[in-house]
Amino acid sequence: MIFENILVQKTAALAQITINRPKKLNALNKATIYELHKAFDVLESDLNIKAIILTGSGEKAFVAGADISEFAHFTAEEGATLAREGQEILFNFIENLATPVIAAINGFALGGGLELAMACHFRIASENAKMGLPEVSLGVIPGYGGTQRLPQLVGKGKAMEMIMTAGMISAEDAKNCGLVNHVTTQEELMLLAEKIASKILRNSPVAISAAIVAVNANFEDGVNGFDTEINAFGDCFGTEDFREGTNRFS
Repeated sequence: MIFENILVQKTAALAQITINRPKKLNALNKATIYELHKAFDVLESDLNIKAIILTGSGEKAFVAGADISEFAHFTAEEGATLAREGQEILFNFIENLATPVIAAINGFALGGGLELAMACHFRIASENAKMGLPEVSLGVIPGYGGTQRLPQLVGKGKAMEMIMTAGMISAEDAKNCGLVNHVTTQEELMLLAEKIASKILRNSPVAISAAIVAVNANFEDGVNGFDTEINAFGDCFGTEDFREGTNRFS
């Protein structure tokens, strides 16, 4: 796959997507959002790929935010359309991907960048990473799911503080509040991501996909997560992965 704003690498069952706009600190523009959607869609269809790592190029930023110049002149209706399309095309798309996605946050993850990381199934960060949702300082609120996913991860009070103050938190603070799972050095970030991915690759991709659906169901309005879990659990019994896994103990 050849793109203008991202790089895609595949090694056996593991893929890596790198947002590659270093001069813009990897800021998200419309073209990058569409390229990311395409890359995730193609990798999802590749039966050989069992896990995906998402990161940013360079050592300064994962994604430093959205490209404000693209929407500074928008009307209220255009702004709502921007948020709706972005959520559908990329952020919700990643969250509901059957293939697990690890965000490797290598620097600033601000605004749309943090929202992108939060859409991934979990996050790890380098020690120099800084995270925040500074949108209210621009007279707007997070529009790519930030007001919804941040409280789910860190709790309502912490999310309210981060959003209202528009401040940044350190990688260690992010770990302490549950926003990221692990913190490591810049040099070891990708090694850690690959190490965690290798553990995922040892397990049943069918079961992992079912687990993603079940966990996400708990956060969907009008959906009974327990019922989703029960049905997904039952479906697993009809899979070859289940037969192979349980035969080891029979």
